[in-house]
Amino acid sequence: MNLLIIRLIIFAILFFAGLKLYRMYREWRIERDDNDPRMNDGNRMVRCRYCQVHLPEDDALRDRGEWFCCIDHRDKYLEERPPEE
Repeated sequence: MNLLIIRLIIFAILFFAGLKLYRMYREWRIERDDNDPRMNDGNRMVRCRYCQVHLPEDDALRDRGEWFCCIDHRDKYLEERPPEE
């Protein structure tokens, strides 16, 4: 009977230690994912029509349905583009 109680106590200690380790691991993963620089809050990447550089949509300029990385590239592209009919 005493051996059964000792085994039960050991099992309970191991169970709670494993549970505690799992919770610590889960919190560590959440913190690591929150600090991950690759995560950009769902901001879409677009390509500059002139130089083909990718940049976040929030930093890009949009003119006449095209994306540009700066005003100079927008102006150069619109100068070189044949006029629309």
